[in-house]
Amino acid sequence: MKRIFAYCAIVFSLGACSISQQQEVQMGQEYAAQINAQLPIVSDPEINRYLNLLGDEIARLTPRADLDWRFYMVDAAEVNAFAVPGGYVYVNRGLVERTDEMSELAGVLGHEIGHVVMRHTVKQMEKAQGANVGVTLACVLTNVCNSQVAQAGINIAGSAVFARFSRQDEAEADQVGFDNVVRAGISPVGMATMFQKLIEERKTHPSAVEGWFATHPLEEDRLAAVQARINQLGSSRLASLRRNSSNYNTFRARVRSLPPSPRPRTQ
Repeated sequence: MKRIFAYCAIVFSLGACSISQQQEVQMGQEYAAQINAQLPIVSDPEINRYLNLLGDEIARLTPRADLDWRFYMVDAAEVNAFAVPGGYVYVNRGLVERTDEMSELAGVLGHEIGHVVMRHTVKQMEKAQGANVGVTLACVLTNVCNSQVAQAGINIAGSAVFARFSRQDEAEADQVGFDNVVRAGISPVGMATMFQKLIEERKTHPSAVEGWFATHPLEEDRLAAVQARINQLGSSRLASLRRNSSNYNTFRARVRSLPPSPRPRTQ
């Protein structure tokens, strides 16, 4: 823990500064270790194997294929996903259980990979001023400060809040995520159908998706933007892209066969 505080203080001691990829990776390793110690991470080897295969299939074709990408499933019923600098991507079990085909999960992973590729969190950190920002980040990420701060960060319910991105960042991650999945030969239609599901669930069961909407501003205009890009691809191109597979159906069935997710721990 002291290393995280010391490292953050060093990074921010000169105010706004440039964070190298080596520093980004080091921070990501520290944060991921803390996240994995606090959140209920699914340990099923077959589930983890498939999740990492799908994630790697997308990430290895991005400009940041050199990162050691890692993909984890949080055993939480709430819908959420988030990424940590350096190539660590987390998706909640509740989100996977709401998918109907592989392209929907791929779209979520492509979006989160997009945040890392574009270094959105790192850019936020570079803009921050003062060493106290590093301390604040450590509190938010590691749940070691007072409960009010902790509740604004990672909570054990699985509604993990790493950073609240701007609408511009979210739109950019959508665009990059779209390109990521198409580059991997996967249909971007899943991005649109997943957006639609989340928007509809917000109307009927808002508490289940509040973690997602807290960190991923999602309105109908983002859905419309993705749909417009899908329309530009043309029917023949879309037909050549994969939407589902038997391996994904097996993966999803295995996720749904897990024991019920643990109840959220109170602070």
